[in-house]
Amino acid sequence: MSKLYIVPTPIGNLEDITLRAIKILKEVDLILAEDTRTSGKLLKHFEIQTQMHSHHMHNEHKMIDSIVKRIQNGETIALISDAGTPAISDPGFLLTRACVENNIDVECLPGATAFVPALVNSGLPNDKFVFEGFLPIKKGRQTRLLLLSEETRTMIFYESPHKLIKTLTQFIEYFGEQRKVSVSRELTKLYEETVRGTLQEVLTHFKGKAPKGEFVVILEGKK
Repeated sequence: MSKLYIVPTPIGNLEDITLRAIKILKEVDLILAEDTRTSGKLLKHFEIQTQMHSHHMHNEHKMIDSIVKRIQNGETIALISDAGTPAISDPGFLLTRACVENNIDVECLPGATAFVPALVNSGLPNDKFVFEGFLPIKKGRQTRLLLLSEETRTMIFYESPHKLIKTLTQFIEYFGEQRKVSVSRELTKLYEETVRGTLQEVLTHFKGKAPKGEFVVILEGKK
């Protein structure tokens, strides 16, 4: 039966892909990939020869109608992103919504996503949490931080290396320097590291050691 599969891919260590993900990627008619060069290495490693098309934030709006038609005409398509689960701070939501609206079967496989291991190993409460992803770069950033200053649940953010210092500095401004934080980088990769402490302690650490890699920031909620 034709459908859309959402297939998580490893966030670093290739061994974290599931056996089912490999099977699906080998069986589908087409794989939509955020970056075909990045995904090409993964497919080659697991000897997956399925045809790939590029599907990313700059072209997804234009492609949706044609993808929906292909599935309606009997094709089975898989969507993958560069790392982790598609649609979590990556392309995927628009296509999933279009398929649901057109009564096309959508199946999401369980698998890697960066914020889960970062949250679990943070030592901060994880019974209730809020996923914020990337904060707005300019417009709306301060409004968002002001709103979150009253948030009592643990907060999860994604951040790039060149913005980490700025973000931690702003967190001190809005949440106070004693608020607890856990910052994980390069999860599942060779140089995986988690730094825990108060916002001031963690900021001091990264001012002395230039941030490298992709970061997940887990911030304690207001007590």
